Amino acid sequence: MPSRLLNLLSHELSNLHSAALVLGASALASQILALVRDRLLAHQFGAGATLDVYYAAFRIPDFIFVSIASFVSVSVLIPFLAKTNERGKEDTQAFLNTIFTLFSFLIVIVCAIMFFLVPTIASKVVPGFSDVALAEYITFTRILLLSPLFFGFSNLLTSIIQLEHKFLTSAFAPLLYNIGIISGVLLWYPIFGANGLVFGVVLGAFLHCMLQLVAVLRSGFVLRFTRAIDFGLVRAVAILSFPRTLALGAQQLVILVLVGFATSMYSGSIAVFNFAFNLQSVPLSIIGVSYSTAAFPTLAKLFKKGARDEFIAHVATTAQHILFWLLPASSLFIILRAQIVRTILGSGHFDWTDTRLTAALLALFAVSLMAQSLVLLFTRAYYAAGSTIKPLVMNVGVAIGTIFLALWFKHLFVTLPAFRNVLESLLRVQEISGTAVLILPLAFSVGSVINALLHWISFTREFPGFTRSVLSTLTQVFVSSVIMGFVTYQSLNVFVHIFDINTFWGIFLQGFISGLFGIISGVVILKLFRNRELEDITKALEQKFWRTKPIVPGTDEQLTS
Repeated sequence: MPSRLLNLLSHELSNLHSAALVLGASALASQILALVRDRLLAHQFGAGATLDVYYAAFRIPDFIFVSIASFVSVSVLIPFLAKTNERGKEDTQAFLNTIFTLFSFLIVIVCAIMFFLVPTIASKVVPGFSDVALAEYITFTRILLLSPLFFGFSNLLTSIIQLEHKFLTSAFAPLLYNIGIISGVLLWYPIFGANGLVFGVVLGAFLHCMLQLVAVLRSGFVLRFTRAIDFGLVRAVAILSFPRTLALGAQQLVILVLVGFATSMYSGSIAVFNFAFNLQSVPLSIIGVSYSTAAFPTLAKLFKKGARDEFIAHVATTAQHILFWLLPASSLFIILRAQIVRTILGSGHFDWTDTRLTAALLALFAVSLMAQSLVLLFTRAYYAAGSTIKPLVMNVGVAIGTIFLALWFKHLFVTLPAFRNVLESLLRVQEISGTAVLILPLAFSVGSVINALLHWISFTREFPGFTRSVLSTLTQVFVSSVIMGFVTYQSLNVFVHIFDINTFWGIFLQGFISGLFGIISGVVILKLFRNRELEDITKALEQKFWRTKPIVPGTDEQLTS
């Protein structure tokens, strides 16, 4: 049985839709576990001080991860691995040993320095925390500094695995990560108290790394420390990764700053912000990340071959399918926000006020779901084309702008009652405490939409024809999503008189059946439009993508920088 499972995880997928659907299915399983994780946390603690500290403690380790571990990310290493692979396995092994040695040294040194530095900078990162919360924050952060180590090594291992389009191992690794976190809530918290929560996170990161390691060992590669370091090759990797590191670091900096703002708001603001962010990450991970990840190797291959028209077409096809899934998802998340939050998180100490605030934040995040996913796609397309400066400038510029937007919105919220009243009324959170937190997802979403527009305009200028290819799908899906949202909203008003919405099953059935009616109406509209993406998805399902036979890539299919 273990052998059969490992063979399955080593299975290769080369078709965009097959790979994206497999990645999406595994992401769905991972996100279901993530929702179980969040429900357990919400039930046990509610949106309060404990979870504020818990979620805030992730920010510095996450910043280190994206800043340092991007040096060994898939999008950076795959072209170099492909080039060395053409010269033979020995060259690939030597390259991996060099990267492994330098990365290990760098990540360990950075995490060790931060371990001793955390008490000094903590009051600046989370300025609104009390002395008790600050002490707990320092302990949590120090423990979580182990996670960038494991995730960094996992990134390096993933690059080896995905070189041959073997997505399944890296797709299933997040399942183990969430299992680790759940064990922290159920097993380690009763034994170690609040520290047990972060012990579970570290265990999940360790399991994530170990699964990748087993797959790499089966491929015949063994990572070893070496003194024979090719600094010329390292310099080339650093030059390629540095812009990506700055771009990702800028995004994490935005979250870090927004969480810092939340520390001076109502108790529980960080918790509801993270709960809403995690909920919106479900469709983002299943659709946006899956499609952009599945598209990247093919985009790199096409650009290397000089197939410019095919390159543009592949980006357009991926964008069309992202629009096909995420515009309707955004519509449903906005309309069904209260039902989604109450069904998933409404338990134990998570009360009605927590639900209303989280639902309002979820709606604001949902507005930018499509924008966030398109930025992921455009960024990978630029990386595949060997261009890192353009996405860097746009991502960093918008990140800085988002921080200033948050400051401006915060000022308006305090000094302009009309702004506050409109925001609270629109999201139906009047007369409850803690609504100042609304400015955080508002700034995040506005920044994400601006970023997507900048990427779209820039990409279209460099690769003419992209917008024309996508415009028809955008129009069709937008119309169907509006109708879907309208039907869903009207259905909610009907079923509120049929189901007891004060019970779990009542609010679940109200939301589920209303959403189902909305989805059916949307599909009917798309069929009337003869939407091509709906036909593509139907064909991919009919071909039973999970039974795709392995395809060994030829020399012309391998990637290079």
